[in-house]
Amino acid sequence: KFKKVVSEQFPVNPKTGGGILKIEAWENENGEIVKYSMAYINHLIFSDDNGRVIGYDNTHNFHHKHYFGEISEVSDFISYQDLVDRFEKEIKEFIK
Repeated sequence: KFKKVVSEQFPVNPKTGGGILKIEAWENENGEIVKYSMAYINHLIFSDDNGRVIGYDNTHNFHHKHYFGEISEVSDFISYQDLVDRFEKEIKEFIK
């Protein structure tokens, strides 16, 4: 059984881009992140994929990136924290 250890949702000020940042993570009994999801959601920029403009998760048993409805495998996955850092850099394209 996994324990949810991150459950954050932040509204983005409309003056800086609008939308919502949503991050969730679950860990196993050893404290390792085994399931995660992070997304920048903004229906004004992109209406498909539930408004997810960009995001990362490991649903469907592989690490992948969502970008305007396109899904691509993260073949250079290092760690959950590495993806969080990558996500924070990439959302700067949309949040000013």
